[in-house]
Order: sequence, then structure tokens, then C-alpha cells
Amino acid sequence: MLHELRLNSARAVMLHQLISEKLGLNATDHKCLDFLTRSGPVTAGQLAQLTGLTTGAVTSVIDRLEKAGYVVRDKDPKDRRRVVVKPAPEGSSSIAPMFQSVMLSTYNILAQYNEQELELLLGFLRQCNDMTLEEMNKLQNNKDS
Repeated sequence: MLHELRLNSARAVMLHQLISEKLGLNATDHKCLDFLTRSGPVTAGQLAQLTGLTTGAVTSVIDRLEKAGYVVRDKDPKDRRRVVVKPAPEGSSSIAPMFQSVMLSTYNILAQYNEQELELLLGFLRQCNDMTLEEMNKLQNNKDS
């Protein structure tokens, strides 16, 4: 089981690296853009929390994504003193086609499972996601490693 999890993780990393290259992005910028697409408008600090990156690293990521036309900075409608970052509509249109085949294949795999099995898989994935974020935080906070 662990072998298959590691293999899936490695292949997902390589797939996203390939997509990143086709978009003219590095892998970190691409994954940050993915977080932004899912979360909606966020501040740089919020993006840092979502990704586990430092605020300085996130600022550089946002600068590169903005320059490439994938995101825009805007004033927070709830607090005009704050700036939020959100995906640029025209940037998103170039990304979606690259994921159509992957999404269709994923839906076809998920369709093989009943509701109870899907709930089990979902619970497992949520625990793995929480554990991964926790491990990222440990590594980031441990200056000796």
C-alpha cells in the first residue's frame, strides 16, 4: 500500500511538473496557482498558510504569476487597506484544457466505487492531507534540519 501511495505521489509530481513547464511556470508557482483557483481571493499571508511556504517566498510567487498573467492583485472588498490575489480569468482559460483528460479519467475511476467506498477513500485522503500539512509545518519550523 505504501509503495502504491509513493508511486502515485511521484507520478503526480511529475505530471504537474510537465504541466508547469508547458505553462511556462515552475512547479511551486503552478501549485500556488492551483491553491488560488480553489480558494478564491486570498491575501499573501493566507496563501502562505495554505501552502506552507514563507510569506517572502509567496510574495515572489505572486510577482511571477502576476507578470505571467495568471493572477491579479486587487483591493479586498471587505477591507480596502488589504490586497488580495485572485486568478486572472484569461490566465485560467489556458490551464483548464490541460486537465480535462486527467479529470475525466479520475471521474471514471471514482465511478467504479459505491458511496460507502467513496466515503472511506475521502476520509483516508483527508487524513493524508492533514498529515502532509503537519509534516510540512514540522519541517518548516525545525530550523536544525
